[in-house]
Amino acid sequence: MKARLDDHLAKAPAAIKALMALEAALKGSSLETGLLELVKLRASQINGCAYCIHMHATSLRKSGESDMRLYLLDAWREAPHYTARERAALAWTERLTRLSETDIEEAEYEILEAAFTPEEQVNLTLAIGAINVWNRLQVGFAVPPPFPEDTHGA
Repeated sequence: MKARLDDHLAKAPAAIKALMALEAALKGSSLETGLLELVKLRASQINGCAYCIHMHATSLRKSGESDMRLYLLDAWREAPHYTARERAALAWTERLTRLSETDIEEAEYEILEAAFTPEEQVNLTLAIGAINVWNRLQVGFAVPPPFPEDTHGA
C-alpha cells in the first residue's frame, strides 16, 4: 500500500496540534491509560486502521497487557477477560464508532453511567471521537503500519 499524501499530518498543523492537545488532556484525566488504549485499539479494529491497531497493540504490550486479552478483544463480549468497567467502555466505543447503524438505547447508556462518573463519560466519549478521527486520517490517506525489514511480510 502506498500512502496517498506525503506527510499528511503536516498539511494541517493547527488542527493536528489541537488533536494532540485533546490527547494530552485525556491522558491527564481520571481514565486509566490501559482502558484508553483498549478503547483506541477496539475502535481501530472496527475501522480497519492497521496503523492504529499496530500502535495501540504495541503500546498495550509494552505496558504489560497480556497477549490473550489482545487476541480476544474483537470478541470481548464472549471472553471473561475484561472487567465491568472495560466492558462498559468497549460497548460505548462500539456504539459510538458505529453510530450510523442504530440509535443508542437507554440500557446502553445506563451501563456506561454505572461504570463511569459524568466527567469520565465525557472524557471517554472524547477519546472515542479522537481515535475515530485518527483512524479516518490514517485509513483515508492509506498510511501503513511500520514494517520491520526483518519480517519479510510475515
